[in-house]
Amino acid sequence: MTEPKSMCAEQIWCAVDIERVSVAEMLQNLPERDWDHTSLCDGWRVRDVAAHLVLSARPTIGWLLLNLARARGSLNRAIRDTAIRHADTRTGAQLLSELRATAGARATPAGTTPQDRLMDLLVHGQDIAIPLGIARTVPAAAARSALDRIWHTGAPFHARRKFDGYRLAATDIGWVAGAGPVIEGSATDVLLVLTGREPAAGRLTGDGALRWTARHDPSR
Repeated sequence: MTEPKSMCAEQIWCAVDIERVSVAEMLQNLPERDWDHTSLCDGWRVRDVAAHLVLSARPTIGWLLLNLARARGSLNRAIRDTAIRHADTRTGAQLLSELRATAGARATPAGTTPQDRLMDLLVHGQDIAIPLGIARTVPAAAARSALDRIWHTGAPFHARRKFDGYRLAATDIGWVAGAGPVIEGSATDVLLVLTGREPAAGRLTGDGALRWTARHDPSR
């Protein structure tokens, strides 16, 4: 079988713009109360996720250093706190306007790539959509690019180490990685599990899925 071609940088940025516009379209008719709905990100509301997507499109070194200092050197805390602070000062309509304005932005935070911006949008789009009961499609080429980036990068997900001894398969796009008992599902489901989210029950199948779920069940 012929391997799918990798996306070039310009194709990735075009996919980023498509996702930015798509997320904004998803949010445009959201009632104000739903902006405060919990997302799949622990401790983040829908508005906080939207604020993060806005801020990540316009990073500067000064902004990064200032907020790292405020978060006592913790990058994860800095990302979380800045998103929440920003969201708390905006209405849903204001966040929507800011999100729309990110289309065309080509900036990446220090140490990240355009693939990271695409991955962030694909995953955070689901973080918003799933709790609100919105069906959201992940484009195949974009999903493949994001899955490759997650699998071949260490922090923050450490996917290869975490899933050592398993074979991951996104059956709808023909993406596979790893070796061992198979955990399979849609590209969306594999994206979620590789980034630490919990897909809905029954979404992951294969002889490795039950083993993985049993070993990572917090009730056990």
